[in-house]
Amino acid sequence: MKKIKEVIIVEGKDDTKRIKDAVNADTLETRGSAIDAPTLALIKKIAAQRGIIIFTDPDFSGERIRKIVSKAVPDAKHAFIKRNQAKPTHSNGSLGVEHASAESIRDALANLYTENQAAKPLITDDVLIESGLVGGKDAKQRRQALCNILNIGYVNGKQLGKRLQMFSITPQQFKTAVEQIKEEL
Repeated sequence: MKKIKEVIIVEGKDDTKRIKDAVNADTLETRGSAIDAPTLALIKKIAAQRGIIIFTDPDFSGERIRKIVSKAVPDAKHAFIKRNQAKPTHSNGSLGVEHASAESIRDALANLYTENQAAKPLITDDVLIESGLVGGKDAKQRRQALCNILNIGYVNGKQLGKRLQMFSITPQQFKTAVEQIKEEL
């Protein structure tokens, strides 16, 4: 198994265990969404030396960590696990990387994105509305499908345009994904 050069930023020890079951990589645990200054300083140092991949849970806390680390390390790579792949086997657990299969983790790490903060929006809000992804019947279901196809992590209607811009999703990639949604739904 090839070693991943970058250090993978995860939330906790269960995520680390699951990642190491799937790939040969080093991880750094944030120990939750309240990232302290020493942990953030360590993440910045590691990013400068080896690079980092942010791989957090597909939930509110995971998105909070992703935003904090992205702000500190704008050129960080991002890996996303689909919500349906992060469901616990027991009924009262929360979504998490620790519940994903090794195959899902390897797939997420094979489809990395780097944030493009200076990008001009390639897909307008009008296009999102016309495509039925914002403000209409079944918009949430269509957004979930789009985010899964593009492997960019699920976001709500207000955040969709920002996420598409963040990862420089081209109009052609967007159009292809929307056409695939029409075939599936």
